[in-house]
Amino acid sequence: MDKHTPKQRSYNMSQIKNADTKPELIFRKHVWTEGMRGYRTKSKITGKPDLFFSKKKIAVFIDGCFWHKCSKCYIRPKSNLKYWDKKIGQNVTRDKTNTWLLQNQGIRVIRIWEHEVIEKPKKALARLKKTYEKVL
Repeated sequence: MDKHTPKQRSYNMSQIKNADTKPELIFRKHVWTEGMRGYRTKSKITGKPDLFFSKKKIAVFIDGCFWHKCSKCYIRPKSNLKYWDKKIGQNVTRDKTNTWLLQNQGIRVIRIWEHEVIEKPKKALARLKKTYEKVL
């Protein structure tokens, strides 16, 4: 049973950001510092990546540990299990589908967990940099 009224829950959910989150801003700062230019933060390609380097065909997703079920950090909610299991499961399935669709379009996909950006941003950046430098 939810502890909040439907109105309170709706408000709480509406306050969850889906763009310009703290991990995204941290990562973009490191990308910019490294001199990696030519990315967009708003693109209409499949999956709406957090960063898209159109000329290099690289899509970068910064996945939230809760919303995308990180194997290291995910903690299953204790209430409303049917709802949350379905919701998170759909997110994971959509991520896999979008990755597959993008790869079939010749786009390299890099998925980085929220905790990777927060704990070791330079290591996360190294993954992008490796791919970025490979592409002509």
